Amino acid sequence: MTTYRARHTSDAVVASSQRRLLLRGGVTTAGLTGLWALGAPPALAATNHPTLRRGSRGSAVKQLQRTMRARGYWHTGSDGVYGQTTAQAVMAVQKVHGLTRDGICGPSTWSVIDRLSRPRGRTSSGTVMEVDLSKQVIIFVVSGRTRWVLNTSTGKAGWRTPRGRFRIFRTVNRMDYGPLGALWRPRYFNGGIAIHGSGSIPGYPASHGCTRVSNAAMNYVWAAGLAPVGRRVWVY
Repeated sequence: MTTYRARHTSDAVVASSQRRLLLRGGVTTAGLTGLWALGAPPALAATNHPTLRRGSRGSAVKQLQRTMRARGYWHTGSDGVYGQTTAQAVMAVQKVHGLTRDGICGPSTWSVIDRLSRPRGRTSSGTVMEVDLSKQVIIFVVSGRTRWVLNTSTGKAGWRTPRGRFRIFRTVNRMDYGPLGALWRPRYFNGGIAIHGSGSIPGYPASHGCTRVSNAAMNYVWAAGLAPVGRRVWVY
């Protein structure tokens, strides 16, 4: 009995120590082994992700890219290289989820990526290009389902992009030079206001009323036929 009590007391002390370690946020081999011994599943172990930004490369970047594309956040491809369109897709995720709009995938952004879902547009049927002014994203809804989400920058103060329902009515398949600047392959939907490619798509409204996307994204819009003449455009 004396030996049993001594062993029982020792086991209780070890288990209690392991619980305290885990409650303090310690992640060690001993702590995790103790947790599993106490009956908790390995899924409780936290997953650590590296902070990723322009220029990052490797498997973590590819994991990020694959997750975003699978949930409708467009970029050029899952090649493991954190380039402009990957940063733009990350910024779109950040905008949709109310995070800091810096295009860097740090802890807060990873926590969203790990549970990322495909965002929904306002329309539940039909095919529409939706421009969300508050979130600063464009949602391409095809047959009632979000196909792609693009980062955008719309009209700044004094040049706010008008809300309303419009249709694409004119396209220019080249650089279109106007009094307020150059527009790459624009597709016009409200007078001189268009979705067009640009070299600058910040996390805030910065245009003269148009909806800017990256040049690569605009090339994809053309190639995929996402904004043909007659396509409905909702700006809200």
